[in-house]
Amino acid sequence: MMQGNTYPPIARQEPTPTTLHGHILEDNYRWMRDKSSPEVIAYLEAENAYTTSVMAGSEELQAKLYAEMLSHIKETDESVPYRQRGWFYYVRTVEGSQYSIYCRRKANGANFDQAQPEEILLDVNRLAEAQPFMSVGAMAVSPDNTKLAYSTDNTGFRQYTLHIRDLQTGSDLPDTAARIGSVAWAADSRTLFYTTEDEVTKRHDHLFRHRLGDSPESDVLVYEEKDERFNIGVGKTRDNRYLLLEAGSHTTSECRFLSSTTPEGEFKLIAPRLEEQEYSVDHRKGLLYIRTNDAGKNFRVVTAGIETPERDFWEELIPLDVDAPLEDFDVFESFCVCSRRRLGLPTLTVIEFDGVKDLGKSTEIEFPEPVYSAATSMNPEFNTRKLRYSYQSLVSPASIYDYDLQNGTSALLKQQEVPGGFDSSRYASERIWVEASDGVKIPASVVYKRDSFKRDFKNPLYVYGYGSYGYALPIGFSATRLSLLDRGVVIAYAHIRGGGEMGDSWHDAGKMMVKRNTFSDFIAVTEQLVAKGYGARDRVAIEGGSAGGLLMGAVVNQRPDLFRVVLSHVPFVDVMNTMLDASLPLTVAEYEEWGNPNEPEAFHYMRSYSPYDNLKAGEYPAMLVKTSLNDSQVMYWEPAKYVARLRTLKTNDTPLLLHINMDAGHGGASGRYDYLKEIAFDYAFLLKQLGVVD
Repeated sequence: MMQGNTYPPIARQEPTPTTLHGHILEDNYRWMRDKSSPEVIAYLEAENAYTTSVMAGSEELQAKLYAEMLSHIKETDESVPYRQRGWFYYVRTVEGSQYSIYCRRKANGANFDQAQPEEILLDVNRLAEAQPFMSVGAMAVSPDNTKLAYSTDNTGFRQYTLHIRDLQTGSDLPDTAARIGSVAWAADSRTLFYTTEDEVTKRHDHLFRHRLGDSPESDVLVYEEKDERFNIGVGKTRDNRYLLLEAGSHTTSECRFLSSTTPEGEFKLIAPRLEEQEYSVDHRKGLLYIRTNDAGKNFRVVTAGIETPERDFWEELIPLDVDAPLEDFDVFESFCVCSRRRLGLPTLTVIEFDGVKDLGKSTEIEFPEPVYSAATSMNPEFNTRKLRYSYQSLVSPASIYDYDLQNGTSALLKQQEVPGGFDSSRYASERIWVEASDGVKIPASVVYKRDSFKRDFKNPLYVYGYGSYGYALPIGFSATRLSLLDRGVVIAYAHIRGGGEMGDSWHDAGKMMVKRNTFSDFIAVTEQLVAKGYGARDRVAIEGGSAGGLLMGAVVNQRPDLFRVVLSHVPFVDVMNTMLDASLPLTVAEYEEWGNPNEPEAFHYMRSYSPYDNLKAGEYPAMLVKTSLNDSQVMYWEPAKYVARLRTLKTNDTPLLLHINMDAGHGGASGRYDYLKEIAFDYAFLLKQLGVVD
């Protein structure tokens, strides 16, 4: 392995214990929380210097990996245009430019016409000039097509500023607002609704109404959400008739609506929030279509009239399916779409309406591979007879299709072009089921290169996991992943409890007081992949980020002998200290995911797996831990404290590296070329540790 000549930085220890429920939480590194401290910045820079030193000698490999990944990306490219109110919108990239360019062309009837002049709505490369980071958040074109409301973040802290662009002149208006989230236009194209976040906790809790030309100080506060567990968002129904104000926690939601033609009116509540009940809303022909879990975890669809939206008037349209959770529901003028999960894989069922509220013909779109991702795509038009959807797999590049209800067929509009000699037939994917420690069957998705794969217990094996928030790991194509597959690495994705692959019940089985299921599931998947010959016992790499970084810390504490190398991105590892600080972003809202440690039972359970609090003396695998200084979700000090403490405890000489991006946030670098370099850095570390040498 690459070795530098310097020693790792040794962090100063300053004991600041916390006593709660009769136990002491030891913390010698709380001083790292002071982002303004020159000592903190100097320490982080010393960690970066040490990482650079240890990685010295890998520059050639990093450059080779970067060149490979770049060779598989069509640098100048364009998305499939979608139609909205007489325009076709699309996004394109240009070779050498870091960011996307948002464009449109006037529609020629129902057709996209390349001869129509292009209008550039937003060139993010221009916005990013002289900025170390740039991210675009909300984007909404006004109903009259003449203005664009958009938001930008130039630090990575996910603190967005509102801008409104005059699309006829290309100039931004003086109208602006700070710390905004979602936006929605009223029908008059002069009134804009937007949400804002609390400056400290970053909870979206206020809805304002802005009139173009007015000063932000005169914007009207329409709604304030006072429950600290809830965030709010504003949007519109697909038919654009109603504005929607949604409020939701991790387990409960409610929605209000307002005619988009009367923006100064009052939002009307559909159904008051009830604990553990969630619902989402759309509108068609005087009826509200409501996807709700009021009758069970797998959701059903009900309807209600605009004048009587309360629960007492809900009428069932699509019943709950105990075998297939209803993940999403889309409503159009003449049809609707049920997005479900069956055995962890997505399905799309198109159902035509027969009259105002009755259902007619139903068709499930077929997908050809054993492991894949599929979802409805950009479908802003309400009055259409075509459904646009996306499809991809571990071996098939991302594709966009139109399903035509008239003839019942799907037409491929575009498949992601993968230059550099890619041939999908050279790769194979599998879906396997693994038995967890309590007997539950856990799915895992595996991909490998055909000519280098044998179940001979010799392959380098890379296992990725997340398992939180009900988030289902997307099983999609990755051009960057080819650099591992082409070197014989077998890649697996563990669909462990805590995720959403099997619906809300799967999520519930891996959160709160059963969170440890997530970790034991991941260990079981890794062990059985090795036992089945997919990988060598001493060549296992694992990766996870954010809550997946918690997973990395927890499984390494439990089974450090099982893994050879760990990549941990922006890891949530200081569970106890973070969840005891209600002033931090996300903490209070996250009580419904992890538990509230101010309660004794939750405290003891969370403490039993918190990675920072369960470090102990012993041997650990090689580890690369990455964070960003401006991360607003997992603060930089969590991984910094974790690495500092681990350095005092590990007894072997495997590398333990901390890399801090000093100009980014939770997602790392914002530019696409910079992001590729970050991946090349990670892969160089991983491949060297696995003994995969070119």
